[in-house]
Amino acid sequence: MFSALGSALHARRRVGLLLAGLAALLAAVFGGTVESKLTNGLSDYDDPGGANVAARRIIEQATGVDAQQGYAVLVRPGGAIDPGAAPPASVAAAVELLKARPEIKSVVDYASAGNADLVSADARSTVVLGLVGPMTQRATVAAEKELQEAIEEDPALRGHAWLGGATPGHVQVDEVSTQDLARAESFALPFILILLFLVFRGVVAALVPLAGAVVTLLITFAGLRVATWFMDVSSGSLNLAFALGLGLAVDFGLLMVSRYREELAVHGPGGEAVRRTVASAGRTVFFSALTVAAALASITVFPHPYLRSMGLAGVITVVAAALFALLGLPALLAVLGPRINALAPRRWQRDGAARAQAGRRWHRIARGVMRRPVLVAAGAIGVLLLVAAPVTGIRFTGADPSMLPASTSAGQVARALESDFARPPAAPLQIVLDTAAADGRITAYARRVAAVEGVEAVAAPVRLDGRHWQLDAVLGGAPLGTGAKAAAQRVQDLPAPVPARFTGTTADFLAQKASIGEHAPLAAGILGLVTLLLLFVFTGSVLLPLKALVMNTLSTAATLGFLVWVFQHGQLGFAAQNGIEATSPVLILALAFGLSTDYNVFLLGRIKEARQAGLDDRSAVAEGLARTGPVVTSAAALFCLALGALALSRLVLLQELGLGTAFAVLVDATLVRALLVPSLMALLGGANWWAPGPLRRLYARLGLDRLEAEPAPVAPAPGERPAEPLDQRPPVGAA
Repeated sequence: MFSALGSALHARRRVGLLLAGLAALLAAVFGGTVESKLTNGLSDYDDPGGANVAARRIIEQATGVDAQQGYAVLVRPGGAIDPGAAPPASVAAAVELLKARPEIKSVVDYASAGNADLVSADARSTVVLGLVGPMTQRATVAAEKELQEAIEEDPALRGHAWLGGATPGHVQVDEVSTQDLARAESFALPFILILLFLVFRGVVAALVPLAGAVVTLLITFAGLRVATWFMDVSSGSLNLAFALGLGLAVDFGLLMVSRYREELAVHGPGGEAVRRTVASAGRTVFFSALTVAAALASITVFPHPYLRSMGLAGVITVVAAALFALLGLPALLAVLGPRINALAPRRWQRDGAARAQAGRRWHRIARGVMRRPVLVAAGAIGVLLLVAAPVTGIRFTGADPSMLPASTSAGQVARALESDFARPPAAPLQIVLDTAAADGRITAYARRVAAVEGVEAVAAPVRLDGRHWQLDAVLGGAPLGTGAKAAAQRVQDLPAPVPARFTGTTADFLAQKASIGEHAPLAAGILGLVTLLLLFVFTGSVLLPLKALVMNTLSTAATLGFLVWVFQHGQLGFAAQNGIEATSPVLILALAFGLSTDYNVFLLGRIKEARQAGLDDRSAVAEGLARTGPVVTSAAALFCLALGALALSRLVLLQELGLGTAFAVLVDATLVRALLVPSLMALLGGANWWAPGPLRRLYARLGLDRLEAEPAPVAPAPGERPAEPLDQRPPVGAA
C-alpha cells in the first residue's frame, strides 16, 4: 500500500506538487476570514445542556439582561468621594456614557443605588456598572472599541476612568491571546530555524518542513472556516492550531526527510528512494498521525464549545500535517532528489561521522539500560511518580477578566475591585426556583440560604414570570475564590422546597467542572481503546499497546503534577494561582497522551524493522533506539520550542498549555523513550510481540501484515558497536 503510494507520487511528482500548491492557495483564500467567524465568551466554557444555562436563559427572557455580559467602569476622580454628596463630574460622565449605549439595560452607581459598597475602602475610587442584553461577538468588539475611544475623548474621563467587566474582558482576552501568539512564535521562529539548520545540516532540507508548516496551517484555517458553518468555534483554537501545526509539520518532515536522505545514500536518486521512504517513514507518519488525531478527537466528547473547538482544531491540524507529509512532501523530495542536500557546508555533506557518532551514543545507552533493566525501570517509574505526586492536591479554577494582565483596562479593573473594595461588587449566586406560588416556602428557603456559611446576604425573592422566582445570594470573596466556591456548593446541597437551578460566575464554574468530570471517563475510555487498537494494527502485538498505555499514563500524570507544582504552588518564577484552569488538564493530557504514543510509534517501527531483518530482541531494541534517538530528540526539541513558546503568554491558561505540553514532550522523549522503553522491552523479551492466536490470524486475514515496510538488512552489533548498516548508513533516518 505505502510502497505503491511512493511509486505513484514519484511518477507524478510534478502533478503532485502542482495540486499541493493549488490546495494551499485555495485554502489561503477561503480560510483567510476564519478569525472573524470565531467566538469568544464565557458561554464557550458552558455545557449547553447544563441547568445553569437553563437558569440563565430564564432570567434573560424575563429581564432582557445577559448575566455573562456587562461593563464595570472604574472611576478615580482625583479626590475623596463622599457617598452622601453629589457625584463628581467624572462619575457623572461615566454614568451618562453607559446610559447612552443602546445595549445597556440599566446602570448602577453608588448614588442611584444608595450603595456605599460601590466606593472603595479609601474613598478614592468607585465603580459604575452597566447591565446589558445579549450581544453578538462582532457587537462586543465594536462596543468595546467605541467605549474606549469615548473615554479617551472625554476630558472628564481621560486618565480617570478604565473600562472593565465581562464584555470588555472577553474582547481583551482574545486580543491578548492573538498578540501573545504572534510574539511567542516570532520569538521561537529564529531558534527553530537555527535548530532546523543544525538538525538537517543544510538550508534546503531545513526549509522543507517549514513549507509543510505553511501548507498545514492554511489547510487548517480552511477546515476551521468550514466548521464555523455547523458549530461555534472558539478563538482559542487558533492558538493550538498555530503551535501544533508548526510542531507536527517539523516532526513529520524530520522523519520523512531524514529517511529519504538515508535511502538516497544507498539507492541514489530515483523512484526506489522515494518508494522506500514512503513505505517506511510514511507508514510511521500515517500511524503517528492517527494516534495523535485520536487523542485530540476524544476531547470532542465534551459538550463545552471551547473544548470541542480545541479538539476539532487539533484533529484538522494533524490531518493537514499528515496529508502534506504523505502526499505533498514525497512529491517534493522526488523533484529535489540529491538537491535536498544543497546549500549545506561541504564538510557536512561529506562527513557522516558526527551523525554516526550520535547513533552509537544512543546504541550504548540502550545497551547500558538493558544490562540492568529492573533497576533502570524502577528508577524511571519512581521519578515519574515523584514528579506526579503534587497532583494529589490539585485544585481547579475558571477563566474570568482577573486572568488578564494589568496592562489591559479589564485586568486593571479586576485587580482594583479585588484589592481596593471592602465588599467588591461581584456576580451573585442566582437561584431560579420553578414555582408559580408566592407562599412562605420561598421566604423560608431564602432564610436558610442566608444562614449558609460563606453567604453574606440574600436579596428579597423576585418573580421572573408566571412560573419562576429568582433569589440572589451574595457570596464572600472573589467569585472564583475557594471560599465562594465552597459556599456556592453548600447552597446547592441545601434542600430546596421546589426544583432549583443555579447560575452566576461561581455556579457556572461549578457546573463546568461537574460536566467535565462526568464526560472525562468516556473521553478516557475512547482514548485508551483507540490507542490500543491503533498500536495493535501497527505492531501486531497485544502487550506492546498495553505497555504503551501504562507508560503514557505515567508520563501524563507526571505532566499534571508538574503543572500543579509550577502554577498552583508558584514555582519557576510563575505567580501562584488559585488552581489550574479547569480545561487545561483535559487539553494537556490529550496532547501529552497523543504525542507520547506518537514517539512510541517512531521507536517501535524501527525496532520491528530490525527484528524482521534478523536481529535478536535486545539488538533490535538497541538498533531501533540508535536509529530514532537522534531523530526523536531533535523532533522533541523543535516541538518544545513551538509549543513551549506559548508559556511566554500573559494569559495563565496559555502558559499552562504551552509549558505543560512542552514538559510532556521532553519527559517522553528522554526519560520514557531512553530509559523506560528499553528496560521494559528487555525484561519482556520476545513476549513483547505476543498476541493470542485468534488475533494473529485476524491480523493476517485483514492484510495488516502487508502494510509492513520492507526490512532493510541489518547485521547484529558486536559488543558496544552498532549494527553494521548503522556504520554504512548514518543513523538519521526515521522509523
